[in-house]
Amino acid sequence: MTQATERPQLAHLTAILDELRANGTHFNLRILDDQQAPVCHYDGKQVINLASNNYLGLANHPKLIEAALAATRAFGVGSGAVRTIAGTMRIHMDLEEKIARFKNVEACVVFQSGFTANAGTVSSILGKDDFILSDELNHASIIDGARLSRAKIKVFRHKDAAHCEELLQEVANEPGRKLVITDGVFSMDGDIGPVDKLAALAEKYGAIMMVDDAHASGVLGRNGRGSVDHFGMHGKVDVQVGTLSKAIGALGGYVCGSKDLIDYLYHRARPFLFSTSHPPSVAATCIAAFDILEREPDRIQRLWDNTHYFQGELKRAGFNVGGITTPATQTPITPLIVGESRKAMEFSRALFDEGVLGTGIAFPTVPEGKARIRLMLTSEHTKAQLDEALETIERVAKRMGMLEAVS
Repeated sequence: MTQATERPQLAHLTAILDELRANGTHFNLRILDDQQAPVCHYDGKQVINLASNNYLGLANHPKLIEAALAATRAFGVGSGAVRTIAGTMRIHMDLEEKIARFKNVEACVVFQSGFTANAGTVSSILGKDDFILSDELNHASIIDGARLSRAKIKVFRHKDAAHCEELLQEVANEPGRKLVITDGVFSMDGDIGPVDKLAALAEKYGAIMMVDDAHASGVLGRNGRGSVDHFGMHGKVDVQVGTLSKAIGALGGYVCGSKDLIDYLYHRARPFLFSTSHPPSVAATCIAAFDILEREPDRIQRLWDNTHYFQGELKRAGFNVGGITTPATQTPITPLIVGESRKAMEFSRALFDEGVLGTGIAFPTVPEGKARIRLMLTSEHTKAQLDEALETIERVAKRMGMLEAVS
């Protein structure tokens, strides 16, 4: 048993936690007891899982499991060093070369996570004399990377290319480099960033163009090649960031671009320089996942079929599945807007009690008054599972007197 202490040095943390409990937004981590599947067990309870980023069901695909086991037997459980000292294995290079071919770019570097890929790249390619033009709803990893770079940050209204151009005009004659950056798919609202319009502006004003495709990888574009492929912007985006921990089903992030960009990141990106490289099992798993993306496009079609059906039924029942500025989501990310934070968290807990896992999202992750249940579709959900979840969501919402409030 851990002995409780009464040291005052961290009392401010306890006060903040008490405030979270008082306003109903404190949470406990739910513990997964088995595989990340459409139906699984959390905290010992069987639920329909509508909270996972496992878009294509690859996290427990037999071919990925076999690849991980084979790599572990051949190369061990760890690399033993950072990439720049002794931790670059042939399998790491094979993965980076495979991703580069898949994304139609010259080169790729893999990071330990999508977060470090974004933060490490932005903070290393810009400095205090430069400018970053960032969508107001960009991911926290982009925001942190921008702050670490010490560049001057200009925030444009969500998906507002005209506003971005106004800001580019403001800084056009300022010394320093300019970077335009957007999410390809925004993680809380599920809407698609205007990559084509922003890339055209970056070209016009001589700015670097960067896209974070974490939630677009494996979802948008041919065989899941992402938003750059979706918009036909190959050669127009200088920095493409993706993740290996969502549709790919494993762990990590990556950056794609020119050979010089990747070589520079080898030398200057701090998360790359100071973190041990991936276990060989993870690299092998990711290679197998990209093979499946190329060979089984029907997985992505099933994902979209499930998405259109599920979201259509929610809207017919009277639910609001729009985001902050869009009338409805455009991707498998399905924000069921509730409004008040406490109510959203109560709704999430009630759904779990009835056998549906849907994550409550409240301030500061989303703005005040825009709390929601974020529901995530996968290719592996059956129609029967979706119908059961839909019936549960509608029944619980009516019981809580919420259906009119969320419609």
